[in-house]
Amino acid sequence: MKYDAHSEISIRHLEERDAEALARIEARSFSMPWSAGDFLRMTKEADALYLVAESGGRIAGSAGMRMVCGEGYIDNVVVDESFRRQGIGRMLMEELLREGAALGCDAFTLEVRVSNEAAIALYEGAGFVSAGIRPGFYEDPTEDAVIYWKR
Repeated sequence: MKYDAHSEISIRHLEERDAEALARIEARSFSMPWSAGDFLRMTKEADALYLVAESGGRIAGSAGMRMVCGEGYIDNVVVDESFRRQGIGRMLMEELLREGAALGCDAFTLEVRVSNEAAIALYEGAGFVSAGIRPGFYEDPTEDAVIYWKR
């Protein structure tokens, strides 16, 4: 099923009820997906900020980070395949950065597979700048990561 571009997207904070749906999206999207338990933990961590995009009662994606000493470490961004290329990733990132800044983050960082062109375009479009490579950072398959910062 393809997302209807005329449907309304809402961005809200991650809730326990979202964990199973997000785990299914992760399993379809990544070779090393987060589990429902991983998402459940993020609903309880004081330093975590996780957002969910929803359309018509369906989870379209999520983005989240941990906040440490004024920096936001973005560790998960995923959009369901049926909702991709509709601006949802951009919406999630904009809101994550806005809320993170309001909570005191003045810098944000993340890693992304060097082959993930769509994610790289998203992050560079949001103002992130490459700061180097982490060799062999990812497993299954082994791949380097590009380190990005937004200050």
